[in-house]
Amino acid sequence: MSKIFKASFLVALAVSAMPAAAQLKQGEKPTAEQVATGEAPATKISEAETVYRGLSGNMVARPWTRAAAQDLLAYIDRVGEEGLDPADYGQQALRAALSGRDQAALNTAATDSFLKLSAALALGTVPMDARLGWHMKDPDLEGAQQFALLERVSQGNSVRQVLDSLLPTHLQYGELKGVLANAPDQATRDKARVNLERWRWLPRELGPRYVIVNVPAYTVALVENGHVVARHRGVVGAVKTPTPQLSAVATGVIFNPWWEIPKSIEPEVRGKKGYVSVKTPEGGVRYRQPPGPSNALGRMKVVMPNNYAIYLHDTPSKATFARDMRAASHGCIRTQDALGFARVLLGNPEWDQAKINETIKSGKTVMAKTSVDTPVYITYFTAAAAKDGAGIIAYKDIYGRDAKVVASIKGKAGTALASK
Repeated sequence: MSKIFKASFLVALAVSAMPAAAQLKQGEKPTAEQVATGEAPATKISEAETVYRGLSGNMVARPWTRAAAQDLLAYIDRVGEEGLDPADYGQQALRAALSGRDQAALNTAATDSFLKLSAALALGTVPMDARLGWHMKDPDLEGAQQFALLERVSQGNSVRQVLDSLLPTHLQYGELKGVLANAPDQATRDKARVNLERWRWLPRELGPRYVIVNVPAYTVALVENGHVVARHRGVVGAVKTPTPQLSAVATGVIFNPWWEIPKSIEPEVRGKKGYVSVKTPEGGVRYRQPPGPSNALGRMKVVMPNNYAIYLHDTPSKATFARDMRAASHGCIRTQDALGFARVLLGNPEWDQAKINETIKSGKTVMAKTSVDTPVYITYFTAAAAKDGAGIIAYKDIYGRDAKVVASIKGKAGTALASK
């Protein structure tokens, strides 16, 4: 049996580029203090991810019944409902194979279509170089899992049920499909398609309890069992210092934190009052800001180690939260009512508001543990479906990332979205 994918398609694309202005720059190692305070892991987290064109390079065609192949073709014909193009998934080749009597050709065409489509539904169709600033590994499909799905279909399981099992489960995904189906213009269709695609880049299940930050919406939300239990305004990275999209796990909160100054920010604080210089083992100097009312991190920061030293924290600059446009940080996410957010995030009866206030008043640096480890997803959605099918809520594409995604989906460079 011949292999399905040509060598030119067997491309593994890794997420490797650091954002130019994150807390940690390309090649910069975290300090011992950044590791100790939960800003960065001691060992770099691997972000390598093979995209769908490299997923199934060694897989051979499986036997297909005509009924199953026809069901697959029917699914492909309607995949525009997911914001995808049926032509990208062997639609015509499969149709031609079904019109003939060559079983081997049918097996090859159906297997090829299934592999491409299943990978796109689970992982997204846009290659990594078009996912600007996106640094999340999607665990939803790998080669062995994909082969098992193919076997299920070969053994008579419903094609539609198998493929539907790969779609994102978040309510917004289904609601954005409704927006796409009823979009009044091309600009709205493009917005819906781009953001449906971004949902496919995330894990299919985000977990029973998680924090989701949407950078273009400037929001921080804590979700439990599908319900938002806390929503806060956020201040995100400025255009020159964009917040990268990543996932981490929140394990605690540090009250009255020290700020370990990243190298990229050192020129802004060097020689200024209120900062402490510390000699490094290499003979250099690094800078810290002690806890207090003027500390840039405010009164708390979330412990969520990641390769970029990005985290959620308080701020003494409360006035910024009143602005509509809140892209003003060095990359981290300043969180409104940070102490209230900390209390809910910790979910620990020991850490009620009274104890948090008492700890803050003491001035001592204290770390509190969350009752459960909580995933944090820092995302970039430029549109959301409004409640009750009332259309779309568009957010400004502050980092200019939509155009490259929609151009990739459409398969032609240079396609631009209408300004929103």
